[in-house]
Amino acid sequence: MRSLRPSCLRSLAAPLLVAGLVLAGGSAPAAAGETVLTDPPPDFDTPRRIILQLTTADEQAVHSILWNAINLQKFYGFDNVQIAIVAFGQGMDMLYRDSPVRARIESQIKFDIEYVACGNTMETTGHAPDDLIPGVDWVQAGIAEIVERQLDGWITIAP
Repeated sequence: MRSLRPSCLRSLAAPLLVAGLVLAGGSAPAAAGETVLTDPPPDFDTPRRIILQLTTADEQAVHSILWNAINLQKFYGFDNVQIAIVAFGQGMDMLYRDSPVRARIESQIKFDIEYVACGNTMETTGHAPDDLIPGVDWVQAGIAEIVERQLDGWITIAP
């Protein structure tokens, strides 16, 4: 009888482990590249709630953040995620009417991506709420808004 080489045994180990888990009533590990959703999975009644922090005036970086929002909607499904982009500091430059990304922001607002501006930054830089792109909300303190939403279960991403 011929014995298996150690390298053959290693190549059989993973499939045998998966088969054993499935037969034992367990579940197989996720395939490479697949994100495993945490329970409860997001749905209309319990959507994922995500804040994207906007603190830069670098147009390329801002485009990336705006794409992050779209990618989250694609991944979770439009009705299964709430997204708020909260801006303060230099990120506020992107929420004023003369923003180079104004058209994208107006489009995203139509698709229920919420934009929140920082009143403290507006005061410091001599701007007013009327200077904001229509549809952008504002609060007195952007950072405090993030803190309070996090305490309410929102996840913050600072790309």
